[in-house]
Amino acid sequence: MDVSRRSLLIGALGTGIAAVPLIAEASPLRVSARTDPFTLGVASGDPTADGVVLWTRLALNPLDESGLGGMPNRPVSVRYEVADDEKFRRVVRRGAQVARPESAHSVHVELSGLRPGREYYYRFRVGTHVSPAGRTVLAPAGHELASGLSMAFASCSQLEHGWFTAYRRMAEDQPDLVLHLGDYQYEYKAGAYEGRGGNVRDHAGPETVDLASYRLRHAQYKNDPDLQAAHAIAPWLVVFDDHEVDNNWADEVPENTKADEWNDTAARFRVRRAAAFKAYYENMPLRHSSIPNGPDMQIYRRLQWGRLASFHMMDTRQYRDDQACGDSWQKNCDARLDESRTITGPRQERWLLEGFKASRARWDILGQQVFFAEKDRNASADITDVSMDGWDGYAASRRRITQGWVDARVRNPIVLTGDVHRNWANDLKVDYRDPSAPVVGSELVCTSITSTGDGDGSTVEPTMPTNPHLKFYSDDRGYVRTRITPGAMRADFRVIDSVATQGGSVSTKASYQVLDGQRGLQRAL
Repeated sequence: MDVSRRSLLIGALGTGIAAVPLIAEASPLRVSARTDPFTLGVASGDPTADGVVLWTRLALNPLDESGLGGMPNRPVSVRYEVADDEKFRRVVRRGAQVARPESAHSVHVELSGLRPGREYYYRFRVGTHVSPAGRTVLAPAGHELASGLSMAFASCSQLEHGWFTAYRRMAEDQPDLVLHLGDYQYEYKAGAYEGRGGNVRDHAGPETVDLASYRLRHAQYKNDPDLQAAHAIAPWLVVFDDHEVDNNWADEVPENTKADEWNDTAARFRVRRAAAFKAYYENMPLRHSSIPNGPDMQIYRRLQWGRLASFHMMDTRQYRDDQACGDSWQKNCDARLDESRTITGPRQERWLLEGFKASRARWDILGQQVFFAEKDRNASADITDVSMDGWDGYAASRRRITQGWVDARVRNPIVLTGDVHRNWANDLKVDYRDPSAPVVGSELVCTSITSTGDGDGSTVEPTMPTNPHLKFYSDDRGYVRTRITPGAMRADFRVIDSVATQGGSVSTKASYQVLDGQRGLQRAL
């Protein structure tokens, strides 16, 4: 599809223009003809070579305090349609699913039998109401070395701290795949977490602790038109971090065990986690394999983009040991070096290492949440000052993963990271204490969509002189746009001039690339 037609699709999403009407609805289950049930938009996700997940959630009133979107307490039939073209003249699939109140009237359509590497369009209908149209892209066939993939990745969208302009600009870049690396929504009640210069809008409802409040928070975020545009332009691969549940949580340990009745015991925190996971699944384009089982949810998984790339999507929250020496930065915490400590859990670690050994992809990409490279704030050789919440707090776990891709001779290992609200580009080593140790991979860290509010634009950070493997830093809001080809992976750090006001402009702060078979980042023009 050409640029002008894609731009029309994005514009239609922003103004709520519906696509051409669907075939007549046959089900007697209807919602009121007076109110649009598609206020939360549409999305697709987890594409394979022959299928993809299509998602929508019905909500007549997204900010209804019950978290159920003002929907009637009965099932509603939702029809879907998939076409080769954006005008739906060549429909290739039609069907219907039931949106049930016990699932907050969400719909997850798992399609198969489609054609590899193709672009498709989809939409939904309830009664006389037609959803906005979405665009999705399937992965190439497993044997195919695709000529290129346009992929964007992002994290950390605190609604109170700014407008979601970065999502709109991402949609305008027209990626074929989007990775969201966590902190899609935040748990705080209005005003509890202020960004620089104050908050520009408020969270609805209390702190998210139960199913109703998590559902309400997701609905408030999904109601944002800029976020809807980003979801509708391309399929997403999503993983959660901490704020989808509770800040800095680790397995069954919440941030503050004395905070309230939801966090004071592991048993009660499991109830909170189960509510968070159920709401997360209901609001994300995830496969049925990720349906939560109480407080447990399978979120780590692998997606192949033909022979061009393998995406290893990770979970660094659900199976980790509790943070050593506290959640924050700590000096000389010997416990973090314990060989038994893990951020992935044994099963996920084995899955990842086996994936490295089996991979025949040109690029092996780890989509994960927290800072991977060592970042020591202390210049002294005998004193370390590192973050306990990132991989520095799990040094042996990091070494095993890094050595794993070295031993497997992974051709081009790339780590993608969110969480820290700043842009970074880092070279990776097995041993950061040895200045002569070789570079064995690269890490690209996206800043936040909004979290912490407007940045100061600085490109100098105090830890960089004593961490020479940290190549780039900037304090801006935005996302990272990448172009992956057989010969190189290029990353453009896209930054928004302001999130405090709506409609900000975007520019490229810096670009880096990794060349096929060559370890280490290079500045790109």
